[in-house]
Amino acid sequence: MTNQQLFTSESVCAGHPDKICDAISDAILDEALKQDPYSRTGIETVCGANRIALFGEIKTKAKLNYEAIARQKIADLGYVVPSWNFSTESEFSNDIHEQSPEIAIGVDDGGAGDQGMMFGYAVNETPALMPVPIALAHALSRRIDDCRTARRLSWLRPDGKVQVTIRYENNHPVKVEKLVAAVAHSEQVTLQEVYKDVVAEVFQPVLAEFGYALPKKSDITINGTGLWHIPGPESDAGLTGRKIVVDTYGGFARVGGGAFSGKDPSKVDRSGAYAARYIAKNIVAAGLADECEVGLAYVIGHARPLMQTINTFGSEKVPISKIKNFKDNLLDTSVGGIIDALKLRRPIYSQTSAYGHFGKPGLPWENVVNAG
Repeated sequence: MTNQQLFTSESVCAGHPDKICDAISDAILDEALKQDPYSRTGIETVCGANRIALFGEIKTKAKLNYEAIARQKIADLGYVVPSWNFSTESEFSNDIHEQSPEIAIGVDDGGAGDQGMMFGYAVNETPALMPVPIALAHALSRRIDDCRTARRLSWLRPDGKVQVTIRYENNHPVKVEKLVAAVAHSEQVTLQEVYKDVVAEVFQPVLAEFGYALPKKSDITINGTGLWHIPGPESDAGLTGRKIVVDTYGGFARVGGGAFSGKDPSKVDRSGAYAARYIAKNIVAAGLADECEVGLAYVIGHARPLMQTINTFGSEKVPISKIKNFKDNLLDTSVGGIIDALKLRRPIYSQTSAYGHFGKPGLPWENVVNAG
């Protein structure tokens, strides 16, 4: 008998309230690293109805205009209409403070900026070695945003989310079972027009690119409540780091305890997760396994991980001892080793704020190398 199961992943558009906050936090981090590569940040952004608030800690030589950075990012994301009750004109406050000296002591000596566990994952379902459900969900949410910014769908407003359900048979993705989208739109367009346009301009081209057919009409849901006019934090407040499952593997693999955005690479919540993905991806890319999950865990103030695990779920093509040797030759998993090998003291993080942190070309933890 064929083993069949369904798996669902979600992605959100760049103008989703939580992603607005991630974007602002990472824009501040990037500007700090641009001026001072050794900046340390833990920036938390909160967005609500007509309100932008910054919290967290920083240690840097950079001169930062926090308000200008936040307002520019809000404009970039399309929130320029005051009647939406969140825009470039919304009230701003800043409560960022200097990094705790008790944390700085450990980081100054090359230790981790916090404790925690991180997981990285790869599977040979897509060219980027990401699971199909989250890869397809990210592609759909990015397409929605592209249709808005290119004015292909002029009625779109800057907020939205998608959900993809994939049918697996014998652990292989075989079809798109269900599609869900929620998109903010102008008052002048009908739900019927929204449905027709999203199917034609978003669903069809992206699914074709992935080699899948559309599910039947009864398995497609677009704006399940019937309408959505007011986008952004007026309808639902946002917070940095709240979309950690969207940011990683869409629920397909385990995630660690910490979010990424707004944190410099001394924070192993971020750099450790990137290192674990780098190791897992290279193991799969080298043909050593079809699927791999790497686990790391750190203690605040300590440089090296106290836990390193590799799980290939029985898909390994060589002895596990050879995979472990491959990992050891690939990357030094001390905090400094990760930062140096992946060159993480650079302003590269704004590009991770939407559509996930993994599976994107050009990011250092996505590089595939020959580790011998």
